[in-house]
Formats: sequence, C-alpha cells, structure tokens
Amino acid sequence: MQIDMSNKVALVTGASRGIGKAISEVLGDSGATIAIHCNSNIMAAEELASKIGHNSKAFQADLSDMKAVSRLFHEVFSHFGQLDVLVNNAGIAISSDIDMANEQWVGDWEKTMAVNLTAPALLCKLTLPHFILQKDGIIINISSRAAHRGDTADYMAYASSKGGLEALTKTIARAYGKQGITAFGVAPGFTRTEMARDFIDTYGEDYATKDIALAEMTEPTDVAQVVCFLASGLAKHATGTTVDVNAASYVR
Repeated sequence: MQIDMSNKVALVTGASRGIGKAISEVLGDSGATIAIHCNSNIMAAEELASKIGHNSKAFQADLSDMKAVSRLFHEVFSHFGQLDVLVNNAGIAISSDIDMANEQWVGDWEKTMAVNLTAPALLCKLTLPHFILQKDGIIINISSRAAHRGDTADYMAYASSKGGLEALTKTIARAYGKQGITAFGVAPGFTRTEMARDFIDTYGEDYATKDIALAEMTEPTDVAQVVCFLASGLAKHATGTTVDVNAASYVR
C-alpha cells in the first residue's frame, strides 16, 4: 500500500515543532503541500516549509485570538485556493493548582479552552463549507489519552478541553458524512516533545513511562504516521473514531 497525497493541501496547526512538525514532514513525504501554522516560531516554520517543498508555506497566528484564527484560515485558503485536510494539532497545557486565586485559575482555564477547543472548532466551522462544496475533506483532531482517563488535578483544564475536542470530532463525523466529509481523532499518550518536557520535569520521566507497555516512550513520528494514514482517505469508514497512540498506557 502506497500513500500518495500529491495535489493535496493540508493545514497543520502547531506545526513548527513536536508532533505537528512530524505530521507535516510525514504528510510532505507523501507528496502533500503543507500550510504550516505556528504561534511565534516563524523562522522554524519557514525552514520546515522550505525543507518539505511542494510549495509549502508558513503562517503565523495566535490561536487564543479568534480573529487571528479566522484570519489564518482565510490566508491559507486565499494563498492555495484549496484545502483538503485540516489537522488541529496545536495545544497548550497549563499547570493550575486549585489553591490558586479564582481569577488566575479561570484565566488559565479560558486560555486552555480557547487554544485547545475553541480555535479547532472555529477552524472546523470555517473549513466545513468548502469541504461541503467539494464533497470531500478530512478533519483530524489531535486529542489526548487524558480525554478518556483524565489527568492530574493541575491539568484539569487540559483534560477537559481534549474531551470536548473528541465530542467535536464525533459530531462532525455524524453530521457531515453524507457530504463526503470524514473526521478522526488521534489520542497520544506521553510523547517525547517540548510540550511534555514541563510535565516530565515536574513529575519525572519514570512517571511518564512506568505504565506504558513498550520499552520506549512514544516519538512524534509514531503519531504522525497514524495521522498520515487517516489523511490519505484510505480509512473513511473509520470516521468518527479516535485512534489511541499511547503505548497501551490506557486501553479502551
């Protein structure tokens, strides 16, 4: 089986590093053109676009700002004139102790929800009309095992946002399948990324690896390969499902 995504355009959010970077690289290796979103690391995003080729391009937007999210979509669509795959990968995880002042705790909660759930939802809303017109389109939302098993108390907002993201995925799959649109979730466990570094620094790598079934921690490429298969269109009858990539640390 060969995956050929030539002539396909994919928008990958949070693509300048970590899982998003790996997703962009693997999709690019399959021939896709990538709209590489970043928050602030525009130089890294531009370098990645150059490396991938296929006329890939970097785009910068703060996903906590919904006007910037809307602008991102319109810039991508205006530049390429098409969009075939949307990968909502960008996310943040803020440690918020319940002993914090309410105002600060709610602020962390709202920022987490904005980036992890509201921004992906808005990008889906903006993308869906175009997918409906072309009667084809694939949405992949990067969730987390925390959506299913929960997380530590200080990452309550993170787990909640990922649970909402999975509900969003299922709803899109059920509501728009007849229009040729498929939607999938991918739920990693601990993955060796910069984002996971803070958690590992706090709790230790043993905490991250003690309950996985494999001998090594999941790498970004492990997640990216699953995303590429889903983005290929070869798994359309799995629409609405979430694929767990967590080394059997949480088995459903």
